[in-house]
Amino acid sequence: MRIVAGQWRGRALAAPPGRTTRPTADRVRQALFDMLLHAPWGGGERMAHARVLDGFAGTGALGLEALSRGAPHCVFFETDRTALAVLRANIAACGARDRATVRAGDVTRPPPAAQACDLLLLDPPYGQGLPERTLAALARTGWIAPGALIVIETGAEEPLPTGHPILEAAPLAERRHGAARLSIWRAAGAPPQ
Repeated sequence: MRIVAGQWRGRALAAPPGRTTRPTADRVRQALFDMLLHAPWGGGERMAHARVLDGFAGTGALGLEALSRGAPHCVFFETDRTALAVLRANIAACGARDRATVRAGDVTRPPPAAQACDLLLLDPPYGQGLPERTLAALARTGWIAPGALIVIETGAEEPLPTGHPILEAAPLAERRHGAARLSIWRAAGAPPQ
C-alpha cells in the first residue's frame, strides 16, 4: 500500500497484521481523489484549504492521501490499539506530525469539535449501519462544516444514507469498485467561503 500522488507519492504505508483493518485499496483512493480534484464541485483550490477528518482511520491512508495532495490538516479517529500504532508510524514516516491530530476514540462518539471540517472521509466496517450513526454524531458535535464534502465508502450492496438530514438529497458522485462503493455528498447548508 502506497500514497498514490502528491508530495509523498510512492511512500509505502504500513498496515496492521490480520483482518481487523481494511485499508482502502490504492486504485480506489486514486479514483476518489481524481473525483475530488477534478469535479466541478471539488478542485485543487478546495483541497488546498480543506480541514480533513478521517473517521475509522485505520492506517490513515485516506487522510494521508489528502495531506499529500495539499490539505493543510487532518484529524484521524481510530479505536484499535494496533491500528493506532501503525497510524502514528505512518504519519511520522510522512513527516506529517505537525499537520495531523490523532484522536484515540470512537468517531461515532466524538468530543465537541474545536473547528468544523470541510472534507470528511468515512470508511467504516461494512454492513453495520455506521454511516448514519457517524453522520448524526459528527453533526451533533460540530465536526461538519456547512457545505462540506463527505466521502462514504460502503459495501457495494449496502444502502446509501439517502434522506439523512445532514446530507443534500442526492450524492454528487457514486462509483463502485469491486466490493466497495464510494459516494460523495455535500453537507446541507451554505458552502464554506
